[in-house]
Amino acid sequence: MPALVLLGAQWGDEGKGKATDLLGGSVDYVVRYQGGNNAGHTVVVGDQKYALHLLPSGILSPGCTPVIGNGVVVDPSVLFSELNGLNERGVDTSKLLISGNAHIITPYNVTVDKVTERFLGKRKIGTTGRGIGPTYADKINRVGIRIQDLYDESILTQKVEAALDVKNQLLTKLYNRRAIEVSQVVEELLTYAERLRPYVADTVLVLNKALDEDKVVLFEGGQGTLLDIDHGTYPFVTSSNPTAGGACTGAGVGPTKISRVIGILKAYTTRVGAGPFPTELFDEDGEALRRIGHERGVTTGRDRRCGWFDAVIARYATRVNGLTDFFLTKLDVLTGWEQIPVCVAYEIDGKRVEELPYSQTDFHHAKPVYEMLPGWSEDISKAKTFADLPKNAQDYVKALEEMSGAPISAIGVGPGRDETIEINSFL
Repeated sequence: MPALVLLGAQWGDEGKGKATDLLGGSVDYVVRYQGGNNAGHTVVVGDQKYALHLLPSGILSPGCTPVIGNGVVVDPSVLFSELNGLNERGVDTSKLLISGNAHIITPYNVTVDKVTERFLGKRKIGTTGRGIGPTYADKINRVGIRIQDLYDESILTQKVEAALDVKNQLLTKLYNRRAIEVSQVVEELLTYAERLRPYVADTVLVLNKALDEDKVVLFEGGQGTLLDIDHGTYPFVTSSNPTAGGACTGAGVGPTKISRVIGILKAYTTRVGAGPFPTELFDEDGEALRRIGHERGVTTGRDRRCGWFDAVIARYATRVNGLTDFFLTKLDVLTGWEQIPVCVAYEIDGKRVEELPYSQTDFHHAKPVYEMLPGWSEDISKAKTFADLPKNAQDYVKALEEMSGAPISAIGVGPGRDETIEINSFL
């Protein structure tokens, strides 16, 4: 039962799309198990660049079946836009499967997300404004709309009415907005039903049967470990579980069927949105990382906050996810620095702390303790083996591996599909 989980080991944007695409030719199914179109993957194939927001990266691999699991929240308009864009570029999207239990991001979820964030002012979370959080809230409050509801107009209408009972009170009385008409929402949602129908399936059954038949299934997380609703830097997190456990609930596959958990690590650290970030740089080095690494959010379009590698976070990700391997990305971005700082611990109230603080207050006050590692100036983008890397680059990778607590099995030395060094096979 070769099931692999591939997830972000930092705050997202680590290069999961590149890693998934690298494995895509060797796997039978690639499954998104959480999040929505608030996540983004960039995949470079030859001279073609693809920006994916909702679709699994495996959709670019011809022999692979891409799956959107029950744990994902789906905005149908975004889904169709993304499918249309790929079809226009000659990508076959006909094999896509979508769980009928996945929840739909409705127009009112998007409205509530935007007005709430605006209302919070300086206390805002930094959401993408795409309705993700309110959709997950509806799911937990049991007033959510699932894809299967589109095929029973009576049930759909009842559920929309139930959801808008409270939301219209908030919109009109607290936010001074117009009430949303039930019939208008139902009418819009029903327009998606027939186009979605060919993709809708019992994906839990499909995936478990595939594993029983020794097919290779890759579970692809959006965002990253430190954005997990339970294990991230709460409240500056996403609304779902990008960690490894989320793959089980978000796809309906038991933990005993997962054989490998791969964490994607950037060779430095970035995050988008508000929240604590101990190694964040506000100087020329931070700007250089942003410029050289093209650090702009695929989905948000926002510049990413940049900082040096944080080994404390990497160790935490290893522990929380049970990581078996790391895929280190963007090592090439660090070319040119004479010395490269690596955060090996924090200083909190004058004390050295080597593990992620349990207290939110302590983490907000954490100051990085750096160890300086020698840099390199050689171009590494053509390296095909670990031995091809300059000695200082090799030593940097070995140091990160030792500090992080799991072996580094692949290294990204450029954005292209073929600009990757494989040290150990993931399969």
